[in-house]
Order: sequence, then C-alpha cells, then structure tokens
Amino acid sequence: MKRLILVILLFVTAINAQQFNNSTIDTVKNKKMLIGFCTREAFQDTAFKDWFDEQYKNYQPDYEVLDKLEGKLDEISITIVMGTWCSDSREQVPSFYKILDELNYDTNKINLICVDRKKKGLSDEADSLNIELVPTIIFYRNNEEIGRIIETPAETLEKDMLEIVSK
Repeated sequence: MKRLILVILLFVTAINAQQFNNSTIDTVKNKKMLIGFCTREAFQDTAFKDWFDEQYKNYQPDYEVLDKLEGKLDEISITIVMGTWCSDSREQVPSFYKILDELNYDTNKINLICVDRKKKGLSDEADSLNIELVPTIIFYRNNEEIGRIIETPAETLEKDMLEIVSK
C-alpha cells in the first residue's frame, strides 16, 4: 500500500512538473524558446542562462527610487508576459527580477507566462490579457489591474513601477 501511494505521488508530481517551463522551437530562429507558464528557474537552462544572467548582473537599479518603492509592493501581484525570443524581453525581464530581488519581493506572487511570436502560450494562459507587445508586465492590487509596463518603460522600470503602485 505504501508503495502504491508513493507511485501515485511520484506520478502526480511528474504531471505537475510538466505544467511549467515547457519549451518548443522558434521556427524563425530555429532556437529553443519557453512557452506557457514558467518559473524563474527556467532561465537557468543553457538556452537562456547566458543572456538572463548577464543582463541581471549588469543592471544597476536606481536605489533612490527603490527606497520610495519599499513596502508599496506588499499587496501587489504581478503577471509577466514575455518571449524568450524577444530582445526587449531579454533586456527588461532580468532587470525587473533584479529590482524585485533588491526589494525582497515575494516572487511567489509572480505569474510568468512565455509566449510565441503570435503572443500565444501553451494553451490559453495569455489569451484574456490583451497582449500586443512583449514584455508586458501587469500589476494587480486585490486582483484588479492597476497598470502595465509594455515592451519598454516610459522612464525606467523603477520609476514606472513607482508611478503604477502609487495609484
């Protein structure tokens, strides 16, 4: 009986693990791309690690603005829709994660959705989000959207975030 339960638990775990960090081949560049719901750990795959780590390391947050953001993200959840094939996503998303790390933001409150060039996920993850450009970073308070950063920030990621969450 214990073995049966263990087998069932392993099976359920394997099924759940397959729901995140799926990849496919980008037919334009013939390179691996992430698709569907993902976790940050997906960027440690060799196909993505170099650009993610380099941009993360090189980004210099504006600490004056971060001081003003302190505590303002406590009740905020975030959805990031990005394409690993997209140069703006490759620039903005690692930088955004660095800002969140500096603020000790609970990254469990992030939904990361990777899309293909048609802005489609693995199934319908992004369909209701009205995504036209990536990355799109959507901020929510009490499950209501309060603002977006679309493709590139109007000023800087930090300043745009501060403006959005101060509403």
